Amino acid sequence: MNCPNMLRRGVLPAILAGIAMTSAVEAKQLSYATGYSTGSIGAKAAEVFAKDVQDNSGGDLTAKVYAQSLLSFSEIPPGIRDGMADSGLVLTPYFPSEFPSTNLATELTMLIEMTGAPTEKVGLAFAGAMAEYVFFNCPSCVNEYEQQNQLFLGGGGTSSYFLICNTPVRTLEEIKGKRLRIGGAQWARWANAVGATPVSIPQHETYEALSQGVVDCSVHSAPELTIVKLMEVTSDMTPNMPGGVFSGVANNINLDVWKSLTPSERSTMLHASAAHASALSWGYAQTAMTNMKTAEEQGIEIHEPDAGLVKVTRDFIEQDIKAVATKYAETHSLTSSAQLVESFRTLLTKWVELVKGVDTSEELTQVYWDEVYSKVNVDTYGQ
Repeated sequence: MNCPNMLRRGVLPAILAGIAMTSAVEAKQLSYATGYSTGSIGAKAAEVFAKDVQDNSGGDLTAKVYAQSLLSFSEIPPGIRDGMADSGLVLTPYFPSEFPSTNLATELTMLIEMTGAPTEKVGLAFAGAMAEYVFFNCPSCVNEYEQQNQLFLGGGGTSSYFLICNTPVRTLEEIKGKRLRIGGAQWARWANAVGATPVSIPQHETYEALSQGVVDCSVHSAPELTIVKLMEVTSDMTPNMPGGVFSGVANNINLDVWKSLTPSERSTMLHASAAHASALSWGYAQTAMTNMKTAEEQGIEIHEPDAGLVKVTRDFIEQDIKAVATKYAETHSLTSSAQLVESFRTLLTKWVELVKGVDTSEELTQVYWDEVYSKVNVDTYGQ
């Protein structure tokens, strides 16, 4: 019996084929859904997430991104819950009943204006604070996600929100009576406080509303100047007024999928989520700076708010902190709402300092990883 010949002719190839098939079976690919369109800041951040998963797992674990295709933003939470997507980006303010503990913190975004944070760093700080808040300071947040059969892996933050208008708005007198497109409850309360009228309009309808005078201003971040082409219908802008960011961003994974992963694979997912948070927040910050420069070059008037408007806004922010705690205690029975507010305020101050020296997205990823994501116990989290 010629064993070497048999190995060469049949057995050895079969063995090698079996090994290859086993490797293919063992390699895991997870689906990742985002409502962001292809080529957008959010979709690019999702691709960073997918690349980081592959790079840090050696290809044993991968993520396939579905940008504005598999599920829309309104469909993603139930889609992750029911296994239509293994993971994806959840905008928690769209779901007030499902994620109240997280949304409490998202309504505190104007607090960043009280910290002295540089405008270009506000989203970076808020993203770090939100992640630490949910992972370590808000057990009710984690419970809410688990009740939806999913788990929070990280967040993100936009650049600063401000007045993008078709008329100058610099003073209390000028803002009174103005109709403002609003994208969050905290900004609606501020609008009422300064004598303006908040108007709820979907982002994709803002261009038409501003161009036709349905609204006088939109409270938006600078990237929307190009994302929804507001640059074309804007004549005046007032940065740093009212301030705050959009941070209702949860990078989530199906709970059953998480439990099926090894500890090493869970760490990989967390690192990729830190990279995603960095790419999203950094992308918004950089696009904001570029757009502001372009707007100025195109002749859009950029104004500073006067002292009176600044004072009223600062007073509102301090009063609104208490209002948020009361609102969530009464509406969502969050008995710990006051403690959660103070906890988040402390974290935000801490994160303003942590991101001050960050100069690149890679550096930001490392700060997020070192300070928060690497400290999540993958053996007990979500178990």
